[in-house]
Amino acid sequence: MGNIAWIVLGLAAGLLANMLIPGKRSHGLILTCLIGIAGALGGGWAATELFHLHTLHGFFNLSTWLTAIAGSAVLLLAAPANAASSCPSTGRS
Repeated sequence: MGNIAWIVLGLAAGLLANMLIPGKRSHGLILTCLIGIAGALGGGWAATELFHLHTLHGFFNLSTWLTAIAGSAVLLLAAPANAASSCPSTGRS
């Protein structure tokens, strides 16, 4: 699969993973999509390099989507909920 296909897959996988994970998260749409792209790439890498599974056969293959959604879900759970809204403290009250 090409890089553009991974980006599109990651966008969709990030949104699907965000809907499947229970609980409230304050990630915005853009951050969720970026985490989804990173999760899809990381899940694909982990499946082939670490676990020696060749599940990435094509864009419309179910195992490809499950790998991307699982990688996105792991990163969404690991990302702090207030990462986008936190700003450095200036010490003023």
